[in-house]
Amino acid sequence: MLNQLAFQSYVSLIARIFLSAIFIKSGVSKLMSTAGTHAYMASKGLPLTWVLLIATILVLIVGGISVLLGYKSRIGAFLLIGFLIPATLIFHGSFPQEEIAFFKNLGLMGGLLMIVAFGSGKFSLENYFKG
Repeated sequence: MLNQLAFQSYVSLIARIFLSAIFIKSGVSKLMSTAGTHAYMASKGLPLTWVLLIATILVLIVGGISVLLGYKSRIGAFLLIGFLIPATLIFHGSFPQEEIAFFKNLGLMGGLLMIVAFGSGKFSLENYFKG
């Protein structure tokens, strides 16, 4: 039987894996379909869509890997929250069509805020390098 600290350590690792997966997958998907993603962004009236697309891909992949590995995870979580706020309002603000996606993003922000508040846990590169 695991003690409370060991349990929290394993759950924290599993949570980071699950939480980071959507961001890494989304970033890679956008990278593999830049033309389609660019067109969708332009259809929403965004300026400088190529610049925003490159920034989005970088934030999703770098932030997702940061959370996954638990290295500079608070910074990675803040980057992802910074992406999610405008993305949620711009792309998922029309109700009821985008209601589920809107609330999914709120849930993701909640998970990321947990990392900001409590860090990445025992099984992380931050903890490993700390010594």
